[in-house]
Amino acid sequence: MKDTRRRWLLERLQRYEPFDAAEARMLARLIAFVMAQEDCFDRRQPAGHVVASAWIVSPDRKQTLLLHHRSLGKWLQPGGHVENDPSLIDAARRELVEETGLKKFRLLSGEIFDVDVHTIPARGREPEHPHYDVRFIFEASPHAALKPSEEAVELRWTRLGRLASLNDSASLARLARKTRLLRR
Repeated sequence: MKDTRRRWLLERLQRYEPFDAAEARMLARLIAFVMAQEDCFDRRQPAGHVVASAWIVSPDRKQTLLLHHRSLGKWLQPGGHVENDPSLIDAARRELVEETGLKKFRLLSGEIFDVDVHTIPARGREPEHPHYDVRFIFEASPHAALKPSEEAVELRWTRLGRLASLNDSASLARLARKTRLLRR
């Protein structure tokens, strides 16, 4: 396997411990996809592609920063295509900066925080396809200046207990449950 990003990802996925049965199923799908698709990061891949996300939490672990995604019409964590980033962590960091404008933040762990497989609806010439999302956890101050990108209608710090009022997906609920278990 010549792609170091792909090798790095497979090594971490194979030792990753899923949080629940739903994440275990998505982890199995993600591993199978990465093993079968040499070009798993290429956004032109018709079978889907690996993307990277940044789950951003406050220092007290009681809030998360979400963006209201313009084209998807949902509140989500920052994230997107891996493009030419040297690593998935670099891709998540780039998306964090591009989509929120945050200048001060820190990566809490170089290990994967969560995995998710979700469907992106067809848009223009792009058919419906899965995103194999690899998520990393970052910390930032809820008082830091924010500057939404053109992809975001709005940015908002949200208390974990109120997350479902913005997006009641099982995916974000799982991220919130994991965050509550973290020690500061």
